[in-house]
Amino acid sequence: MEFFCYHRDRPGSVALRDEMLEEHWSYMDRYAARMIARGPTFVEGGDTPSGSVHVVDLPDPAAARAFAFDEPNYQAGVYRDVLLRRWRNALGRSMWDFPGGRTGGNCYLVLGLGEGKAADLAVPSDQDELIAYGPLLSDSGAAWLGTAVLIRASHPDKARAVLDPDRYVDIEVHRWRFGGRPS
Repeated sequence: MEFFCYHRDRPGSVALRDEMLEEHWSYMDRYAARMIARGPTFVEGGDTPSGSVHVVDLPDPAAARAFAFDEPNYQAGVYRDVLLRRWRNALGRSMWDFPGGRTGGNCYLVLGLGEGKAADLAVPSDQDELIAYGPLLSDSGAAWLGTAVLIRASHPDKARAVLDPDRYVDIEVHRWRFGGRPS
């Protein structure tokens, strides 16, 4: 089962985040073979981290909760909250398989928070800039709760346009960067 996990940073936690970096990477190294995508988000217009995205294949919702809440930054108080949802990898690949590569251009996390009838289940026909794409689901996978997208785009508004605004209660756009331990 695939899960989307977005840890949102607590304001003022950058120094603690920096202090915990090696512990965070060591923890994530244990899940490297199961990662579909990962990386930090940033405050608008800056280089200050605002959160951390991890899309990971795990056995069940209990394993996903353990992954999210045992994470060292979470345990240390770096994060203010966690969005954890079952997810379906509509592209069938990891971020490392993204044809556009890890460098060049602006990348974004687009979160469409929905309710009611499912939207945007079909992958957009123009996939060239999609890094990851899929629905956010309930633990059972039966209820659609939104859509999560990692995309390369020239501007946040271009990234937002990947989702139909009339089908969501809210659409968030966060600047995102390919993550992982530097080689």
